[in-house]
This record gives sequence, C-alpha cells and structure tokens, in this order.
Amino acid sequence: MPELSIIVPAYNEEATIERAIEGALGAELPVADREVVVVENGSRDRTREVLRSREWPDEVRIVEVESNRGKGGAVRLGAEHASGRWMAILDADGEYDPANLAEMLPALREDRMDAVFGTRAWRSHSAYSFWYVMGNRAINIAANVLYNVWLSDCMAGLKLVPLDLFRSLELREDGFAFEAELVGRLLRHGARIYEVPITYRARTRDEGKKLYARHGWWLLFTFVRCRFA
Repeated sequence: MPELSIIVPAYNEEATIERAIEGALGAELPVADREVVVVENGSRDRTREVLRSREWPDEVRIVEVESNRGKGGAVRLGAEHASGRWMAILDADGEYDPANLAEMLPALREDRMDAVFGTRAWRSHSAYSFWYVMGNRAINIAANVLYNVWLSDCMAGLKLVPLDLFRSLELREDGFAFEAELVGRLLRHGARIYEVPITYRARTRDEGKKLYARHGWWLLFTFVRCRFA
C-alpha cells in the first residue's frame, strides 16, 4: 500500500499531461512510495492518445471515462481507485508544482492535522487578472464568514487529505464547486486544516484556463448549502 496517492484529473490536457505525471512521479517527497492515479475525463483532444502512447511505470494508474464528469466526479473516481494512506489532488494543467507536497506532508504525519491546503501568494505571474483575484478573495471571505474560520486561500487546487476521510465526506459536486464542497464538508466535519505557502503560475485562456466568473456563484451557493444542510 503506497503512503501517498496523487489524483490527477485530466480533461483536454494533451499539452501538459505528460509533464504533470512526470512531475508527480519525480518530485522529492517524504514518502516511502507513491502512486499516481490519472483520470482521463472524456477529453475531446488527444489527451487519451498521449496517455496510451507511453508505457508508464507501475506507480501510474490510468482510469478512462467516456463522458466528462467534471473535476469533482473525476477526483471522486480517482479516490475510488486509490490505495494510499493520504491523497493529494493535483491538476493536470501545470499551474501547481507537486514538489510543494514535500512541505505539506509533515503537517499530516507529524502535526497530526486532518487536511493541508496550499495557499497562493498573488503576483503578476499568478494573478491571471484583477477580477480573478478579487473573485477569489470574495469567495474566500464568504467562506470564512459562513464557517467562522480563517482560511487564506480555500480555493487553491493543491490539497492533501487522508484518503479514508475524503471517502467519508459524501461529496456529490461534479464541477469546479467540488473545491467549495470539499472545504465545507471538512469544516463541518471539524477537521483541523493546515495551510502551507505554495508556488502557482496561472495559465492564460489560450493555454486552456477553464474557470470563468459564472462559476463563482455556484461556489458561493455550495458553501451556503454545505453550511446549512
């Protein structure tokens, strides 16, 4: 049984998927062993062909989905196929660096935290746009008010949780609101959350950025639903 399962949801990521897997495999992490579970999420480009064109090591498991399930559906499916003690969520788009997991893992192992979130410092190379940052901050403030906590970047995509805990949360969101649901369920569960600064490079719309302003309303609704349901 590997200590760490890295779940990589991939939809239309033919340009970055190989680099994402290689980064997850090659990052120097304080674990005895790891596995990388890639969920090919019904891509319309050549992502599946790229994955099939290589002979991956035994640590890599490819799960193929015929129709897109959204990020949340892909991560949940990946968790079903995972076998590690802990699971990390790593986007396939290259915006996050799996090497940052090295600073996140000790909080679970040594500090006995229940979850670890990466937290981004907004800079010109990572902000994407003014309204992207403002929207992120607005959602973050709303979450802190609703749950009476202080999280500095609850929507960061690099998260680390025990696999058993993740499976117990009964998550159901399929799209980007999965991030909000995961945070909300963890907070309602009483989880102790640790935050670690991470590196982040936002890609452009031309490079495949998929998050739009309209997603913010569903994120907010999901936080409210999880708080009062």
